[in-house]
Amino acid sequence: MIVIVIIGLVYTLAITKLKSVSEEKVEPNFVNLKEYLGSFIKEDAKSARVVCLDDCSECSVYVDGVKKETFESFFDESVAIYRYDFLQGAVKKQDAVYFNDENVQESVCFSFSMYKNNISEQVIVTYKEKAYDYTTYFEKTPMYDSLEDLVEAKEIKVQEVSR
Repeated sequence: MIVIVIIGLVYTLAITKLKSVSEEKVEPNFVNLKEYLGSFIKEDAKSARVVCLDDCSECSVYVDGVKKETFESFFDESVAIYRYDFLQGAVKKQDAVYFNDENVQESVCFSFSMYKNNISEQVIVTYKEKAYDYTTYFEKTPMYDSLEDLVEAKEIKVQEVSR
């Protein structure tokens, strides 16, 4: 009887600890941004998007166009977004404009979208001399020391595929 009580107590403590660990919210950063947005996409949701306006001090997460969460940004307006073109290399995306619910025009400092099946917007993000490659599928976001290093790695992959 004592053994059963001890086993029950250990089981209860273990389940409680595991439950509290699984409920901890992951703080977004450039390395885990795809996984962070993926956590918002449930079975019936089609997309999740993070949008940071003006000076990038605060960001919001939208799931299928509905605002779900706001968090303090982990970067500033020096962030830059590029798309990769295998002929031109990294091409900087133009600044975007956002209209809020009151139809007030605001500038978008940063925006990134994640879709069902872990497909994300195909962009490259640079911040504080680091480059983050969101063009990969089914793998974690690779980080490079510079945009030039990222473009060089992309060119090597293109050469390998074209052989």
